[in-house]
Amino acid sequence: MILLDTHTLVWMASDPEKLSKPAFDVIQKFHSSLLISAVSAWEIALLYKRGRLLLPVPPDVFIGKALARHGIQELPITRGCTLAAVALPDIHNDPFDRILVAEALERRCRIITKDAIIPTYPGISVVW
Repeated sequence: MILLDTHTLVWMASDPEKLSKPAFDVIQKFHSSLLISAVSAWEIALLYKRGRLLLPVPPDVFIGKALARHGIQELPITRGCTLAAVALPDIHNDPFDRILVAEALERRCRIITKDAIIPTYPGISVVW
């Protein structure tokens, strides 16, 4: 299973040229095993609302179309995941990314992310 970081989903759905070649290759190879966290929907909607992310359609439409088009499964945010995110070492201050790290560790999956801080967590496997 492959967990997509928020920016990875956005670029995959709107501007795949921004993906690195290794990221693009892994997405192609594991296209039937792609996951997105529900926290990414929250982050996309928040960035859109604040004018920091421009989308051709509202976030709910954009995300829905991206998930359907690419066959991506959505992970709910569980109590266990939120508690695990808080228990992580204080490496990353972004709560969205901390949840992604906790989900990846819990499900033993790789994360496709350009974020340079995420790979510093012990036990995390990152593709970029």
